[in-house]
Amino acid sequence: MLSHMPLCCFFFWGGWLINLRLILVSGKTKEFLFSPNDSAADIAKHVYDNWPMDWEEEQVSSPNILRLIYQGRFLHGNVTLGALKLPLGKTTVMHLVARETLPEPNSQGQRNREKTGESNCCVIL
Repeated sequence: MLSHMPLCCFFFWGGWLINLRLILVSGKTKEFLFSPNDSAADIAKHVYDNWPMDWEEEQVSSPNILRLIYQGRFLHGNVTLGALKLPLGKTTVMHLVARETLPEPNSQGQRNREKTGESNCCVIL
């Protein structure tokens, strides 16, 4: 009965599922269904445990190095899809990359200040 329905429209006991289209650096994509309660760490573990056959060349050694990027920002492991207010029953695109550590939260802001010449110090008159 559900086989003719699009992937993004499955309903689970607590509500709609979120269809994530994950894109690798190579450009390969795959879609997965997740609950709004799933965290970035849960997603990384699920993808690692269900690594697509056509992604074999990009296989990583551990789920702990898989990172999600959404709207240009790395997601920390405890961030849930619900916290991101992703649309239920719709497809959301994220990038999936292998990276040991996340960048420092202020690193982008620091780079922008260096480019513009701004600083965090006070001017005394």
